[in-house]
Amino acid sequence: MQKILIDVYRNDPLVSEICEALVDIDTSLQQWRYRHVKMVERTIGSKMGTGGSSGVGYLQGTLFRPVFPDLWAIRSEF
Repeated sequence: MQKILIDVYRNDPLVSEICEALVDIDTSLQQWRYRHVKMVERTIGSKMGTGGSSGVGYLQGTLFRPVFPDLWAIRSEF
């Protein structure tokens, strides 16, 4: 997949713009996750979260999981 994406970035400006928009969405989602963690931390502290999750601890584990990891992995190839 990453080889295809690199080729897209080099040869298809329109699709590469779409890929960059996806990276923007991914960045915004990661920012939202951080704000959500802080809100939950402030609201319930270290209590168990909904659905039996560990609450803040679970949410913190999701902070750096990109939705589009391949788009992040190829950044150094440009």
